[in-house]
Order: sequence, then C-alpha cells, then structure tokens
Amino acid sequence: MDSEIYDVAIVGGGAAGLSAALILARARRRVVVVRGSAPRNAPAAHMHGFLSRDGMPPAELLALGAAEVSGYGGELLDDVVVGASTETPEDYRLRLGGGRVLRSRRVLVATGLRDELPRLPGLRERWGRDVVHCPYCHGYEVRDQPIGLLGATEPGAQARAMHLALLLPQWSEDLIFFPHGMPLSGNDRAQLDARGVRVLDGEVARLVVDGDRLRGVEMADGRAVPRTAMFVVSGLRANNDVLAALGCAFDDDGWVVTDPSGRTSVPGVWAAGNVRDRMAQVITAASAGAAAGGAINGDLVMAATMLTS
Repeated sequence: MDSEIYDVAIVGGGAAGLSAALILARARRRVVVVRGSAPRNAPAAHMHGFLSRDGMPPAELLALGAAEVSGYGGELLDDVVVGASTETPEDYRLRLGGGRVLRSRRVLVATGLRDELPRLPGLRERWGRDVVHCPYCHGYEVRDQPIGLLGATEPGAQARAMHLALLLPQWSEDLIFFPHGMPLSGNDRAQLDARGVRVLDGEVARLVVDGDRLRGVEMADGRAVPRTAMFVVSGLRANNDVLAALGCAFDDDGWVVTDPSGRTSVPGVWAAGNVRDRMAQVITAASAGAAAGGAINGDLVMAATMLTS
C-alpha cells in the first residue's frame, strides 16, 4: 500500500478512540488519532466507576492514554475532522480543520455525544459539578444530601427521568422531583411515593447559586427549596457528522447502526463509544474501543489474506 496511507484513522481521542489506538498500535498498525474537541466529561473534576482509575480527573486519563499510544508509535493530531469521503473501500479521506487531508484504509469514529441541557438560569454553569446526570458517576459524591431531580420535556427523556427518580433514593432519602411541566400519571406518582420521592409541582424559575455552590431551587411562584445537588436528564445527540458523510446507516432515533464490534453499514468504517451507545460510561467506552480495534485489525488481516491468495 501507498506509504502515505494510514492503516487506521481514528476520529476522536477519548477513552474509546485511545483504547482502539492502543490495540492497533500494539498490533503494529500505522494509526493516527485526530483528537478533536473537548470530551463530554471535560466539565467534571473526577470520573468514577473505572476500576483502578476511580476518582481520576478525566484529562489525566486521556493524557496517560495518549502517552501510551504514542509510545507504541501511534500518531496523535490536535485537530478536528471537517469533511470525510470514500475514494475506494481501501482509501478513505478525512479533511482536517487545519487543511491537511488524511488517507486511511479503515476508519473508526469515536466522536462521542453532546448533552443538550434545559434552558434554566444557573444550570449550565454548574454542569458537571453539583448539577449532574448519572447516579453511577456522581451519586456517591452527593450521598445523603438534599437532592433535586428536574423533569424532562422530550418523551424519551421523560422515561429516563422516571427511571432516575426511582434510582436516586439509593443514594439519598432526601429527594425532591421537580416535574417542571413533565406529565406524571397516577401510576408514576404511586411508584414515586413507594420509593419515598417527594414531588413538587410547578415551574422551576432558576437554580440558586451562592459562594460557588448550589444552594437550592427557586420556583416561578417564589418558593425557595434548599438543594445542594441537582440531577438533570439531558438531551443526548450523537456527534455523527463524520459517519453521515461516509454514508453510514442510522436507526429511527438517529443513532448509527452497528454490529457488536462497532462495524457500520459501510465496509471499513467502525464506530465506538458514546457516538453509538448513548449509555456508555468511560469504562464501557474504553472496552468498546478495544473491541473495535481488534475487529479492525482482523478485518485488515482478512483483506491482506484475500489479496495474496
């Protein structure tokens, strides 16, 4: 193959992308990682639930991972992909924001997702600190505190909000659910009551922040409700522009269709991490990246075998 062509180009330098790069670099593949913009968990001071790395700052994990990848010869670029195309099934082109065009035989997209937050004064500023979304990531840190949960407007998000409301009493008995316009059926309210969750109807006006800490919730009618942590169900939107440009198939909800290894409908293109699995935590995204890396290496081996047979 042309020496200018990478074996694999990985779009996204988070846990999934770096894990795949590590597997492939150790398999002696020529790999390039386009790291892209800040990862989803950049606002968080620490990550949790990652065995042997619990409590580590997310940026530190990525720095260590990048060093491991480069130590095996992997190339890392601090750039973004702004265009993608397929010349042949063995020649993909990725156009970078800085003007360079990368060529590769295989592509792994690990660009994650973005959280679309409710438009509520004070919420975005506290995101990843005392306004959070995942009890397995943040619940222990706010255990036994006065916690709030904000209702959701999208139908899919409403189901997740109810699920979260039933989970959170595991971490604190002082939980108030603010529906904030989200409809609750009689059965919903019965389930919440069974879990000891208080429901405070009415519109939330803003979050009250003082001294760089969340202090509570102010309702539209002027009521003040002390809270020191808030859970929010965000809208989840995959960063799938590269996958779309390459012609990958998506399901009815807009998420890329893959097999268990991350292989998409386009030969030679894989996806891993939050871009294909909206519920993946850091450790599961890393696992998916490793699996995709092994699958891609195997695919390259089979391609070489067919060429020489």
